[in-house]
Amino acid sequence: MKKYVSLIMIGLLILLVSGCSRKVDDHLSKTSSTEDGVTEVPGKDISDVSNEDSLDNTNKHSIDVSNEEGLDNLNEDSLDKDQEENNPYAVKGNENKENDPKEKDQIQAEDRNHKQAGIETEENESNSGMLPLPATNYLTADMLSEAILSEGNLDRLAAVLRKAQQGEEITIGVIGGSITQGSSTSNTKYSYGYLFYQWWKTAFPNGKINYVNAGIGATNSYLGVHRVDQHLLHKKPDVVVVEFSVNDSNTHFYKETYENLVRKILLADHNPAVLLLFMTMEDGTSAQASHLHIGFWYDLPRISYRQMVLKEMEKGTFAWEDISPDNIHPNDRGHAMVGEILWGYMNRAYAKLDTITEEILPEIKEPFTSDAYMDAKILDNQTLTPIKMGSFFEEEIPARFKHGWTTNSGEDGIVFDLEAQNIGIMYYRTIDGMSGQFDVYIDGKYERTLDADFTGGWGNYIETIELYRSKEKKTHRIEIRKSEDSKGDVFSILGFLVS
Repeated sequence: MKKYVSLIMIGLLILLVSGCSRKVDDHLSKTSSTEDGVTEVPGKDISDVSNEDSLDNTNKHSIDVSNEEGLDNLNEDSLDKDQEENNPYAVKGNENKENDPKEKDQIQAEDRNHKQAGIETEENESNSGMLPLPATNYLTADMLSEAILSEGNLDRLAAVLRKAQQGEEITIGVIGGSITQGSSTSNTKYSYGYLFYQWWKTAFPNGKINYVNAGIGATNSYLGVHRVDQHLLHKKPDVVVVEFSVNDSNTHFYKETYENLVRKILLADHNPAVLLLFMTMEDGTSAQASHLHIGFWYDLPRISYRQMVLKEMEKGTFAWEDISPDNIHPNDRGHAMVGEILWGYMNRAYAKLDTITEEILPEIKEPFTSDAYMDAKILDNQTLTPIKMGSFFEEEIPARFKHGWTTNSGEDGIVFDLEAQNIGIMYYRTIDGMSGQFDVYIDGKYERTLDADFTGGWGNYIETIELYRSKEKKTHRIEIRKSEDSKGDVFSILGFLVS
């Protein structure tokens, strides 16, 4: 009996071991080992099996990783060291972004950038792989749409993009006031102008891209149209951003000077592309309404930081204090937002490059206001000699326009003969309490009094005023002498604005 029981128990044990063996074999048949020893789990990417969201995002990556040509153009190794270290907009490498949870926001930002540009990856495979991506992420697609009022005619801009694609040298220029100059940024490399320049550097890392910033604080388009040749156009910029909406006023005079500035750039021999940028003060003060007419007349890109900022502040998206330390100048964040707008605009244009005509329209339509300042220029002690110096003397004044005339006593006036149709003056206002009030006489007739005293103000600055305007060009005698009731003796003439 015991013998049979033993045999039965042995048989049961054999069956049990056999069943377990089959379960182990079944499990092993569903797994495999790669040659490097990594165990793969079917249905999962072994690179990050714990982060399914990251895997989903790799399918929505805004750079087409299948486009090797595009990746070559965006490879961070091709960027110079200074750009890589100092440019907050520099494109970073895309390898294994889905593996790093810290990169999820960047992947989403790239997807957002793609959507802002109005691009579908599958439909625009060749260009989408080359779109530069800003590092900051302040704007939504709706905010970008609020800011781009009109893309304008893209023919000129497309010509510059093709030029850059072919590796030709191009120059990026900006002209405006203190915002363009970069006031209130911690470093001018964070100004919107430099960020715009960085779009070109990033999009075409192997090209030679030059940058000219012709921003001067406290100046308007009246001075701008007189100085644009000297400060910008002689560098032959291929693209120019014009920003004077805060320093100009919504008047016919500034509409006229703004149009002449824009028109002067458009009529330059090298056919530069022009983008109009509209900024704002905290309370909404801006010449945008006036400048828009000029942009519409010439069908130029019209980009409004003002429009976006005022709408988003009303929604409570951010407060003015978040983007500016005063009531005018953007801080680093404000400039970064302008930069994102410009990057988004450029990506839109670049994505549709193949659909844009290669012919540049040679003719510019008639002026909307006038062409009164098309030959505008500045005369200083290098190009103009007074017929009487009086108590004035030539001086290298500590301003952007150094070759002027100064008096420290005002004892005797200075006299000039000027041949022009329109005459303006550029003089220096100071906060030291020493500058006074001086009268202007044209052809023996009192014209107006100029006050150079800015005591208690925010700082010394350049003031410009139109003194005389006519429809006929002829020689006029200009005399400047101290007012009888002047509180100061010092007066500095920086130059005359003539056209």
